[in-house]
Amino acid sequence: MWQDAKALNATANGIYALVLLALLASGVWWLAQRPMFTLRTIRIEALDQEELKHVNHLTLRNNALGRIKGNFFTTNLDAVRQAFESVPWVRRATVRREWPDQLIVALEEYEALGTWGEDGRLLSTKGESFTANLAEAEEDHPLPAFDGPDGSEKEVLSRYGELRNWFSAIKLVPQALSLSGRYAWTVKLDNGMSVALGREQTATTLKERVDRLTGIYPQLVAHLPNIDTIDMRYQNGLALSASGLKIPAEGAKPKSAAAAVKKTAGTKPTGKHTQ
Repeated sequence: MWQDAKALNATANGIYALVLLALLASGVWWLAQRPMFTLRTIRIEALDQEELKHVNHLTLRNNALGRIKGNFFTTNLDAVRQAFESVPWVRRATVRREWPDQLIVALEEYEALGTWGEDGRLLSTKGESFTANLAEAEEDHPLPAFDGPDGSEKEVLSRYGELRNWFSAIKLVPQALSLSGRYAWTVKLDNGMSVALGREQTATTLKERVDRLTGIYPQLVAHLPNIDTIDMRYQNGLALSASGLKIPAEGAKPKSAAAAVKKTAGTKPTGKHTQ
């Protein structure tokens, strides 16, 4: 090799190139550390919203700003994004650099629809559970109560929309909706009445049960103004409990099925219980 001039020249050129690259990299590193590239501004914007309602400077400073490391060149944008997405009420964050010393952070907030479960979580209008200040959410509007197995948030949200539409026929609005571990549905309405709808055996099961209830509800409430619970899990009837029953006089013929209830607080129909 030492007698091969071409090989020696190629080796020398390779060494020179490596040295040059090392010097160039060192220069870039040195330049990137200059004070002129220290991050001086982090601008917060709303992402696809007119303004941020719940995220403020104090929550950002306490939860995200202190976790930003590096300067304009060296800061890890993905780590910055994760820091902002850990802030309460933040659903999504995007981060980009703006020359020479700024980061632009765009935030999307959760929009709370109601509460989720028993541990203080909230359910968003997109069917996502999240943790935030419950008192802040209650300032926006009354919060319906939702519950269900893990991963059922979107299903519960979709069912809530259907039930609002179905019960509008009798001018009632769902205030709480739960899906049990056995996937049975129970809805509580704004008049205080709780309705057990059971499991969805077919695509139309729940709609048919609600239609039966809304069809007979005016007759029921005429005689039983304070219905506490109704169980619709029967093929040809229902069960209910109520206070303040109006009982027909002895020997009088009931005017409707609702007037034929016994003197107990609850009634049960004959027929198969279908869950």
